[in-house]
Amino acid sequence: MERRRRMRYLAWVALLLGLALGAQGLAANQGVSATSADEGKYDGHTLISVQSYGLDGKLLELNENDEVVWRYDPPNSRVFDAEQLDNGNFLVAVTTKLPPAKCPADQLVVESDQCIEAKVLELDYETKNVVWNYSWYDEKITHHEVHDVDRLENGNTAVVDMGNDRAFVVNESGGIVWEWQAENHLGEGTAFRERYGGPPNHGGETDWTHVNDIDKLENGNFQLSIRNFDVVIEVDPETKNITNVVGAPGKTEVLDHQHNPYKLRNGTVLVADSENDRVVELNATTDEVVWQYGGRGLLHWPRDADRLPNGNTLIVDTFNNRVVEISPRGEVVWKYEGVQMPYTADRLSVPEEDHETVPGTELRSRYSGVNSLQSTLEQAEAYAAFVFPAWMKLPELLTLAGIAVCALLFVLDLGVAAVRGE
Repeated sequence: MERRRRMRYLAWVALLLGLALGAQGLAANQGVSATSADEGKYDGHTLISVQSYGLDGKLLELNENDEVVWRYDPPNSRVFDAEQLDNGNFLVAVTTKLPPAKCPADQLVVESDQCIEAKVLELDYETKNVVWNYSWYDEKITHHEVHDVDRLENGNTAVVDMGNDRAFVVNESGGIVWEWQAENHLGEGTAFRERYGGPPNHGGETDWTHVNDIDKLENGNFQLSIRNFDVVIEVDPETKNITNVVGAPGKTEVLDHQHNPYKLRNGTVLVADSENDRVVELNATTDEVVWQYGGRGLLHWPRDADRLPNGNTLIVDTFNNRVVEISPRGEVVWKYEGVQMPYTADRLSVPEEDHETVPGTELRSRYSGVNSLQSTLEQAEAYAAFVFPAWMKLPELLTLAGIAVCALLFVLDLGVAAVRGE
């Protein structure tokens, strides 16, 4: 009798928690919203690429009133770096997950149920038709997406390919005219390895370098972000040698799994220092911090940052599902919230390669951390978004956990009763 009473209580508690979870879902704000200070936001439309937690990535253009005026949402895809070209078209990096029937046989060795097509697309602005593309197949979507593309002045296109640990340049006809293989410059026996070390290359489809960004610098060199090495490197295109290194493998107080470095004309590098939950401007020679904004109290896993001509900084605050613009004093003057797992953001009134702006020495740094418990809970909430609906934040997750505990106790009671023949 006692067991039956306890099981009834558990069932009622689970039911009440289920109703509470439903109410939380109805009350949750699942839409996007934007706010702006009366003064301070830099003028122009904003281009936002959205990776998404699933396969519903998209590219959005917002006008000055934060209305979506252009949208591209390819099916079964994640969307990464994008830029507007001089002709008005958009160049965008897209990775599409394909079923086995559409995959080459040699790309079904590791994951027999999928492959991916990594694509660089130029989209006509008016029709959204693909007017130029370059693509290749790879084994799986996790850590194999194409993260960055850059249209060069001569019409060629620079690409990073994290699945194959390389960077390359392709011409308008689709021919590779330059290629840099990480194994030849970061692997065993290289000058970089002897001086800096770095994670070992286990080969196959392991995520070794996670190279996630390429830019052509004014001096003609390529700047590459080697995320898993915690470094931003500069590469001479003629010799392919590494001429400068910002950060060092494992020296996470400088950079920790960074994204989208942006070299300013004063010689500093503005970086989304993702695992350190900050945006940091570093002296590219000494690694000295010139300016920073972040800490878990302000940002959570930022992945892009652009310094605007007026000294504002546009930041993609990925795990907070928003894009923010902060003033030189570190105050938020604009934010666009509710976009799920954004990757990059550009203010389209600023030319893609115009890095003339206010240096960090003239800006105010801000850093706000949180205690370890809050940090752990926020991290769990962020990871849960890959599994549960986006509206399920920490309160909803705790309610769901309560339901799971009640269900587990109920099943255990049933099991005990069955074993005892009751």
